[in-house]
Amino acid sequence: MPDAEMAALLRAVLDEVCAEIPPWDTTTRERVAARLRAAAREDRCSLEDLKRAGRDALTRAPTMWR
Repeated sequence: MPDAEMAALLRAVLDEVCAEIPPWDTTTRERVAARLRAAAREDRCSLEDLKRAGRDALTRAPTMWR
């Protein structure tokens, strides 16, 4: 998938997953974005895989909190 196409897909998934997150909560959005980038690097690029990774970032506490 070309970079521009992947960037657009990642942005769309980020916006969808974070639709209920207040705009000022940049920490949460950054955590979701990082998880989406990690999934893409691991070749989990389907729409469903990316949505699952984004939802996981919202429901699981970061490692440093455990």
